[in-house]
Amino acid sequence: MSEFEDLPDSWTVWNEGGDRCILVYRPDVFDSHEFPAACLPTIYLTHGRRSRRPGSERDPAPSDPWYVTLFLEPEVDRDAERFDSREAAIAGTVTLAERFADGAVDYRALYQVPREDYFAKLDELTGG
Repeated sequence: MSEFEDLPDSWTVWNEGGDRCILVYRPDVFDSHEFPAACLPTIYLTHGRRSRRPGSERDPAPSDPWYVTLFLEPEVDRDAERFDSREAAIAGTVTLAERFADGAVDYRALYQVPREDYFAKLDELTGG
């Protein structure tokens, strides 16, 4: 049984591992044909900071926090939320995915240079 059973249907678990999980929003729509592949909305759940490179630093200690970050593009993200446990981070991930799917996340505020076609499609899908 997946830890993400309450995830909205519009989100897909792309990769699920011990120290990180990657979820994507509507890969059927944001499939690189109409929008660049980098525009696939993605939520990363990571044990320790996502910027930590494998092998370059120590593995996360059990006491290290968990982070949940929404990316609209590699350089366009919402500030990570911090959690003390994997269970709390998974619940936070599901809540963020629900809020995004319901149009309750202001993705426009994350951009310095807006992508109007992209915003229009996200508005259509999220009811924004």
